[in-house]
Amino acid sequence: MKKAILIIVLLILAVAGFFGLKFYSKYYGSNVSKDGYVLIPHGAKFNQILDSISPYIDNKESFVEVAKDKNMDEYFKPGRYHFAKGASNTKLVNMIKAGNQSENSFRIGDFGDIYQMVGKVSKKTELDSLKFVTDLDKIASEKGYKNAEDLKKYFFIDTYNFFWTVTPKEFFKKFEDQYNEFWTSERKAKEQESGLTRDQIYALASIVYKESGGKPDEMKTIAGLYLNRYKKGMKLQSDPTVIYAINKQTNFKESIKRVFYKHLSTPSPYNTYANAGIPPGPICVVDKNSVDAVLNPEKHDYIFMCADPERFGFHKFTASAEQHVINAKAYQDWLNSKNIK
Repeated sequence: MKKAILIIVLLILAVAGFFGLKFYSKYYGSNVSKDGYVLIPHGAKFNQILDSISPYIDNKESFVEVAKDKNMDEYFKPGRYHFAKGASNTKLVNMIKAGNQSENSFRIGDFGDIYQMVGKVSKKTELDSLKFVTDLDKIASEKGYKNAEDLKKYFFIDTYNFFWTVTPKEFFKKFEDQYNEFWTSERKAKEQESGLTRDQIYALASIVYKESGGKPDEMKTIAGLYLNRYKKGMKLQSDPTVIYAINKQTNFKESIKRVFYKHLSTPSPYNTYANAGIPPGPICVVDKNSVDAVLNPEKHDYIFMCADPERFGFHKFTASAEQHVINAKAYQDWLNSKNIK
């Protein structure tokens, strides 16, 4: 009798163990075979989600069972989700239901205009570039600007994190908050002292950024030089503004490596060879260092600068027109020796 009872107990334990193991395996066992990211757009259907996750999971049927048991077939949130190798069905389902998506990294560089920037950024979002631009144009209009291009000053060069589902409004809000934080009372005081409008500060900062190649070493020296020229009523004569003028006309499809005399007459309000004063706006997205350089320029008497062929990426500065001619010829000779056209 005791032996029979023991056998029955063992059978019950075995059956319970079998079903317990099966339950654990289905809900908590590993079901992701490789790392990857799954995109779930707004308005997606459950079958679309299954098609997207199929390349990453071992047992599709078990995932479906867990998903339906937790009502994920009806309730889930759009996003970009990281499927980590070894993750369980429960972890995946809970992640998607809670909307715990992974952020994307965006590099905002020295884009010539906002539309060029959006073309790159939107590739990492759910929205296409046209929708993104349309919404940014609307934001600009609400702020009293002509279009999204007038929002350029709100952006700073850096790397940022956003969700794949980010909306243009959320996207811009991040930069607007950063812009407002940057303009502290101290910087506003220096803005007043400069005698420049904020648009002029950003326009000069963009020239400083381009002329310096983004390196902070000479930024304050370059800022001081252009402010000297501006205060003397001289044309700024910055090559990057000519390049920008040409790029705007060709929708940034032409690569200009060297500015020739023929380029200097390019008709554009941004061309500082053809026009006196500071351009109407920045010629690129800038970084914080370049804005600070304009607010804190180096005090000197330089009004000429030329690339230094002996120190790539740096310049020779002078207040002498005669010395500048010598410096310019040395640089032109170097360009010709490298056959740079």
